[in-house]
Amino acid sequence: MHSGFLRIAATAPTVRVADVDFNLSQIKAKLAELDKIGVEVAVFPEMCLTAYTCADLFHNSTLINAANRALLNLRDYSRTLNLHFAVGLPVSHAGALYNCAAFIRNGRVNFVAKTYIPNYNEFYERRWWRPLPFGKTETVDILDEQFEMSTGRIFNSHGAKVGIEICEDLWVPIPPSSRLAMAGAQVILNLSASDDLIGKYAYLQSLLRQQSARCLCAYVYAGAGWGESSTDLTFDGKAIIAENGTILKANERWNPADNTSIADADIEALDRDRLHMTTFADCAEAECNGIETEPVAKNSDTSDLSDNQPALLRYIDPHPFVPASDEARRERCEEIINIQVAALARRLDAINCKTLTVGISGGLDSTLALLIAARTFDRLKLDRKGIIGVTMPGFGTTNRTHTNAVELMDGLGVSSREISIAPAVIQHFKDIDHDPSVHDVTYENTQARQRTLLLMDIANQTGGIVLGTGDLSELALGWATYNGDHMSMYGVNAGVPKTLVKYLVGYFANEAPKNSTVRRCLLDIIDTPISPELIPADSHGNIKQRTEDLVGPYELHDFFLYYTLRFGFTPERIYLLARHAFSKEQYTDEVIRHWLATFFRRFFSQQFKRSCLPDGPKVGSVCLSPRGDWRMPSDASSALWR
Repeated sequence: MHSGFLRIAATAPTVRVADVDFNLSQIKAKLAELDKIGVEVAVFPEMCLTAYTCADLFHNSTLINAANRALLNLRDYSRTLNLHFAVGLPVSHAGALYNCAAFIRNGRVNFVAKTYIPNYNEFYERRWWRPLPFGKTETVDILDEQFEMSTGRIFNSHGAKVGIEICEDLWVPIPPSSRLAMAGAQVILNLSASDDLIGKYAYLQSLLRQQSARCLCAYVYAGAGWGESSTDLTFDGKAIIAENGTILKANERWNPADNTSIADADIEALDRDRLHMTTFADCAEAECNGIETEPVAKNSDTSDLSDNQPALLRYIDPHPFVPASDEARRERCEEIINIQVAALARRLDAINCKTLTVGISGGLDSTLALLIAARTFDRLKLDRKGIIGVTMPGFGTTNRTHTNAVELMDGLGVSSREISIAPAVIQHFKDIDHDPSVHDVTYENTQARQRTLLLMDIANQTGGIVLGTGDLSELALGWATYNGDHMSMYGVNAGVPKTLVKYLVGYFANEAPKNSTVRRCLLDIIDTPISPELIPADSHGNIKQRTEDLVGPYELHDFFLYYTLRFGFTPERIYLLARHAFSKEQYTDEVIRHWLATFFRRFFSQQFKRSCLPDGPKVGSVCLSPRGDWRMPSDASSALWR
């Protein structure tokens, strides 16, 4: 295991029914191939040494003896491999036959017997196999050698804990994998020979997602394929790897040449989720009795986080908050908007409020807040004129953002006011004896606080509340003026990361009539550089102060934020993931390191702002509310994270 990742594989090589020597050669060839590319744990299909469809030949000693010899051959071969693997074969014991997986590593063999034997529809397995009850252990003789056969056993493999179940075991109400996972197994191997039927593959994928999510595990599934008998059934050769509700890799079905899936399972992330989800341990205490677990040996490679670490065999999404497909993004946007609207509507209803005041800058965040306000008023059947949009031009306001703010408010049919903050701020500079030519933090924050003062007073004047516009990414970085734009009566965007805001605004733009003022404004706002516009524009009237030049790229910060809050990863591990997710053409290693250090410095130093955060709806798995998801002392040291 390297850096908390375990390289796993599911594979379904070609078999010949009852031709054990051929099947053995196929398995060994595949093992050599997988070992060469660093696979650490692999699973083959059910009965892969003999083929699954041997039927009454399973009662023939010639076949059983051949399988036994092949097993010992694989046992000896395993001593030349770093790879640990599971293969399927029939095991004869005490006058009965058992459907077994042999887990083989470095010359050691353990059998795991199938717990649940199907005997319905096309399955007739009770004719050949006897079930071994979960948690039971037997000693079996194979060619004058003794081996352990059990169910409910967890094995140590490359620093990870591995459990095994076989085909039907997954489909029962309480699969053995559930108990194995609660007892500590992070990886579940399933040797299967499930035939293919119309609609069955989609159901199986759903089952694998769900089981890997419930068990907070990596689930590695290998199903019988090319070469099995077609007398009554057909097998498509499935090789699927799921992890905590997601399919990491799946091969192309019906293609004998594409019979293997390989991925790096994130064991560290799974462990973190189990630690975080306290009910997992509560359930384990009640359900995992009788399971034997080998101790996990310390693996010297787990902390290897150097720049020379091998590339990961898994996709790391550079934008973890933003779904990749258009359809998935549309669904995500719909869900978030519904959450925001429902939350704001409930708040307005609870306080019997019929007016809202919101500052409109012509930027993304205030635009989203205004759009949510308008939809909320529509849902509550309130007149949109009860929304008082206030544009407050200052020293850095450009014609582009000002025009968009004014035209958007007009297009949405809300009440609008325009109040220049310049006279009041200049007077304030005089009051505190500040030189207006010095564009420092005082120069900037005075403007932000003046805007908040106006909004609060207008809200009092109109009997309403101030709707906050700041987003999740700004809260993480503290990119808000304390007691300025940091403050409101309700922060509707508090759970929305910056990388997702533009897609939400784009969703509203797509809903607006073509050639409408609203649509044009929204599309232009999406294209406008992100800026607080607190420093005067350049000589051409363009935005001079760009947020991402100052604080860093939001796509990097959102990436850092996700892995910090969602999984609690170390900076070293987040750096490793970022190097894999972003190409060097996007960000060099030095750039990633620089902004990662900036992220943690700001994240810690700005906690005091989050500790007094206004109410706002949670919309995803990452949230910074001090009342719920993130509780942290404001004076915590960031030394360990920098």
